[in-house]
Amino acid sequence: MATVTTTTTSSAEAAFATIDLSGYDAEQSRLMDERCIVVDEQDRPIGALDKKTCHLMENIRKGLLHRAFSAFVFRPSDGKLLLQQRASEKITFPDMWTNTCCSHPLDDFEEEKVEKDQLGVRVAASRKLEHELGIPREQTPIDKFQYLTRIHYLAPSDGMWGEHEVDYILFLTADVTVTANANEIRDHKYVDKAELQAMFEEEGNSFTPWFKLIARDFLFGWWDELLARKQNGVVNAKTLEDVADGSKVVKMT
Repeated sequence: MATVTTTTTSSAEAAFATIDLSGYDAEQSRLMDERCIVVDEQDRPIGALDKKTCHLMENIRKGLLHRAFSAFVFRPSDGKLLLQQRASEKITFPDMWTNTCCSHPLDDFEEEKVEKDQLGVRVAASRKLEHELGIPREQTPIDKFQYLTRIHYLAPSDGMWGEHEVDYILFLTADVTVTANANEIRDHKYVDKAELQAMFEEEGNSFTPWFKLIARDFLFGWWDELLARKQNGVVNAKTLEDVADGSKVVKMT
């Protein structure tokens, strides 16, 4: 049973809870040492803290908020969306279906802190698509990601863990080669809109809360637009540059 203690970080005056991860998967525990970009509700950077600290509900209840991204990769030929089911080894939201890739730009990499044209989150998305799904980075060039908007949401995973993020939504249309990392992904598949809607209704399926929020308010409308704006018989995420106001952070509950 993991134990929670309290410590004070050098980058913040508030005391944040911490936890012993020795009872969790070793690789997932190691990744919890990566440093997220801590932001305020307007997505202004105010520091950096490790993933472990950022994802403990005790700290989230104190207002701790960090930057993230959600990438949606669509197949150009038919507009189907690539989904992943998170691995059982994941510390937060294990075994849940979600969009193609969800993760964080890191304070550990200077390029991922660059805010102009969302460069940092685009670079992070390409990096994590390779890490989680084995997709070569040359198949996910950063200039091909279409940024749509940012959402601010809070969601518990269980009593101990959760998410509290300003989440950048990125669309990409690309033919990709998937070689899934079994420590990250339990399953993956392509779906069209009707197939995803059926998955939502099917008993036994569970989905990450951010994916459900994005699907509820944005995804299906944007997906319709993506399909409607086919060029020479293929979909192109870059045609969606005018469908959302990306200048604001949308608070979602």
